[in-house]
Amino acid sequence: MSRPETDLPRSGDSEQALQETLAELGSAEAFLDYFGVEYEPRCVQVNRLHILQRYHDYLASNPLAEGASAAEHYGYWLKRAYLDFVSSSAREQKALRVYRRHEPGFVSLDQFEAGGEN
Repeated sequence: MSRPETDLPRSGDSEQALQETLAELGSAEAFLDYFGVEYEPRCVQVNRLHILQRYHDYLASNPLAEGASAAEHYGYWLKRAYLDFVSSSAREQKALRVYRRHEPGFVSLDQFEAGGEN
């Protein structure tokens, strides 16, 4: 498990300041370390894009409440995104668009016109 190497912003720091700091992070591991989320490196290596996409989706669906700590809010959703992939596969979670495509449906022969004419 990894341990954080960077201090979190103080609770009075703005969401914008936190976003600017996060924009400088270059990997899923850096995000997890920044927020002090313990993780299994193998899980992150296999699912890093999925974790970050789920994190983005969670933040987009759950805006920061007025007066809430941006660091706690962002850290909570990152941990939740990571945990989604600890005991489940990327295919099962369908975080990336490629996994959300519709499965080919059944087409009966009755739906085709005889002789291939339109």
